[in-house]
Amino acid sequence: MKITVSGEVKEVKDELTIAELIELENVETPQYVSVSVNDEFAKSEDFKTQKLHEGDIVEFLYFMGGGQ
Repeated sequence: MKITVSGEVKEVKDELTIAELIELENVETPQYVSVSVNDEFAKSEDFKTQKLHEGDIVEFLYFMGGGQ
């Protein structure tokens, strides 16, 4: 199936979970990443069970702290 990941169309296996996609994409510090699927945030506790579907748009978001 085809999904869009960070603006790039990718061919992935059917019924891929968010957790599998994070691993496949070699996401750095996955414990700190937020994931949106079709402009809706996925809950981190659902990453292992939430399956992606044909045409989904996935974005990885990192929240940075710091500054003054």
